[in-house]
Amino acid sequence: MTTATAATTAVRGGVRARSARQLAGTGALLRFSLRRDRLMMPLWVGVIGLLVLSMPNSLKSIYGTAAERADLARQMLTNSSLRATYGPVFDDSLGGLTAWRIGGYAGLFAGIMSLLVVVRHTREEEESGRQELLSSAMVGRRAPLTAALLAALVANGVLALLIAGGLAGQGGAGALALGLGVGGVGMVFATMAAIVAQLTESARLAKGLTGGLLGAAFVLRAAGDSSTNDGSSVLTWVSPLGWLENERPFAHERWWVLPLFVAAVVIQGAVAYELAGRRDVGMSFLPTRPGPARGRLGSAGTLAWRLQRGAVLGWSLGFLAAGAAFGGITKGAADLVGSNDKTRQIIERMGGQSGITDAFLAAMVGMLGMVAALYIVSSVLRLHGEETSQRAEPVLANAVGRLRWACGHLVVAFGGAALIMALGGLGLGLGYGHEFWPVLGACLVQVAAVWTLGGLAVLLYGVSPQLAPGAWGAAGVALLLGWIGPALNVPQAAMDLSPFGHLPKLPGGEMAWTPVLILTAIALALTATGLAALRRRDMST
Repeated sequence: MTTATAATTAVRGGVRARSARQLAGTGALLRFSLRRDRLMMPLWVGVIGLLVLSMPNSLKSIYGTAAERADLARQMLTNSSLRATYGPVFDDSLGGLTAWRIGGYAGLFAGIMSLLVVVRHTREEEESGRQELLSSAMVGRRAPLTAALLAALVANGVLALLIAGGLAGQGGAGALALGLGVGGVGMVFATMAAIVAQLTESARLAKGLTGGLLGAAFVLRAAGDSSTNDGSSVLTWVSPLGWLENERPFAHERWWVLPLFVAAVVIQGAVAYELAGRRDVGMSFLPTRPGPARGRLGSAGTLAWRLQRGAVLGWSLGFLAAGAAFGGITKGAADLVGSNDKTRQIIERMGGQSGITDAFLAAMVGMLGMVAALYIVSSVLRLHGEETSQRAEPVLANAVGRLRWACGHLVVAFGGAALIMALGGLGLGLGYGHEFWPVLGACLVQVAAVWTLGGLAVLLYGVSPQLAPGAWGAAGVALLLGWIGPALNVPQAAMDLSPFGHLPKLPGGEMAWTPVLILTAIALALTATGLAALRRRDMST
């Protein structure tokens, strides 16, 4: 062996050794991450998978013949509002309609799941101080990031396999394409979250920024699809959700689109790894504004508002935009239904039997309410995050009792839920252009059910921090029942498990105050019981 060859071999060996040291402990961290997410991750994968796999039977029950499905596809070519919401239809088979109806939303939910997983096991670990303890052991610099991305890969891989296997009966190639596309979108936003987690010092800000990018991807895709009926718009191609659409599952699949997902994941992952190697644990590239904070923080309530005002603003703008979009879709609701009695029956089960337009509006109002439940759960569980990260301890060490501290956050949570529903109603009324006050009132009626799920979150958190994540399951069940329950003709006894199933179908239906008042009283009772339990139990240390 020559001297040059020996030197080259030594250099390569040194590089491999350094790489191995930086990834030391990845396997143990991955197992730890999967153990921590043993409830959250299967819940996300199961709900997304069930939404996708239930769609063929739902569509078959509505559009039972090839002629009805072909008529639906033709209607989508001329309705820009519906294309903006769901995308264009490329094939009128059950598989093609499934990809059109739920594929984009499955990718959207996969992106949310992935960013939550990555931020939780990177920036959130650093923010809580646990990562510093782990780094003092035999853990490489890039091992936490690698474990987080691998955890996201496991979740998206299982989801892709679930979709591909469950829809194989509609066409193996199309099912595989849809599964890979949904998993690809999830991994694109997982690596994107990995970059943002290196740039910011707050897990909350990392989630918010990545969620904003995900929302921008949806808006770009919607804007592109509203202008063209074949997914060829530049705006559509800029969005990863547009890549999923243009992969065209069940419609002569474009396999050459898949490398776009691979390239984005590799490039973003490389950037995240480079950033992770250039900063210290707990630090960030975007500096935080030093104190003192502007304005006075004279109470627990003002502190809670300061912590949650960004989330309230984001949800408010999102609901205003979503309401306007739903209002625009309502104008074409009658054209979408046409003479299809089964579609009319499903919409009437969702929104009441007061005419197709009012029923469609009531269904959209219900959807806004069920999504608002996700906001109130996340806002209430901010208490859980403050406690487990030990940021609540300095506040409670002063002349601030537990109830004052908790009530500050709950005012933001419950008041914010009413605010975003009012803005959703404002957008819906303006987008539709008619029945403004009835639509706004219908949205405010939904607040009683939203508060009920918020009260349940307070109860679970107050009893034990370990039970707090169960509130996500309750909100997920309510969303699942409201979304696919009417299409699957789920028995009313099951639909009544959701508080939204007891509200009057407005606008168009008759107002009934009794269930609204009962749900409000239940929400108050759950909240009071949760606060009483919080006052008696020990705080996390």
